[in-house]
Amino acid sequence: MAGTQRRTSIFLNFPYDKEFQDLFLAYVVGVCSHGLTPHTTLEIVGGEQRLRRIAKLIRSCRFSFHDLSRVEIDCRRPATPRFNMAFEAGLAAMTSLMNPRQAHTYFIFEKNPKRLHKSLSDLDGSDVYPHGGTAKGVLTQIANALLPAKRRPTVKQMLSVLDAIRGQLENIMQDVNAKTPFTARVFADLILLTNEIVKRQTVGVVKPALQAQRSAW
Repeated sequence: MAGTQRRTSIFLNFPYDKEFQDLFLAYVVGVCSHGLTPHTTLEIVGGEQRLRRIAKLIRSCRFSFHDLSRVEIDCRRPATPRFNMAFEAGLAAMTSLMNPRQAHTYFIFEKNPKRLHKSLSDLDGSDVYPHGGTAKGVLTQIANALLPAKRRPTVKQMLSVLDAIRGQLENIMQDVNAKTPFTARVFADLILLTNEIVKRQTVGVVKPALQAQRSAW
């Protein structure tokens, strides 16, 4: 990934399940609203060994957001803890430690900041961004994490974009025959539409017509 592209890229690490859907949308909206580009493992398909490609994707991003609020027991048989989010946070931490010439900064998001001491005590001392399990909380903490960004939208502005995206999600999924938003194509289309809405917002269109947006898109 080229230097400029890398500096504006953020790797997002969170669970892919229905209960997390609204927070997923909030992360996409929050990152795009700050003028940055989100990336996830949803973009990894086929080919090279998956672990290598995840590590490569993390290295290709200047930043990473790791939501550890769902590191818990998945009660579906067989009942097991969910290790993916913590594991990928570890990969990002190692990337940060081992590549001083190619800086990588990771951010830990949690529903309850006190849980990190129990769930991943090796990260004690790292700043935790507690979102309380709400989309508004996620957007608030993204604004705190990305304070140095050149573009600094308000939480109110981001919530307006999020409402628009919520209203379009079903159409986006229907267009590509997806049963879940956690697919590579839906993720890409969400980024495209979010950037279009943000662009309209920044030129003074406070309440753009959604139908007009989809036609233009």
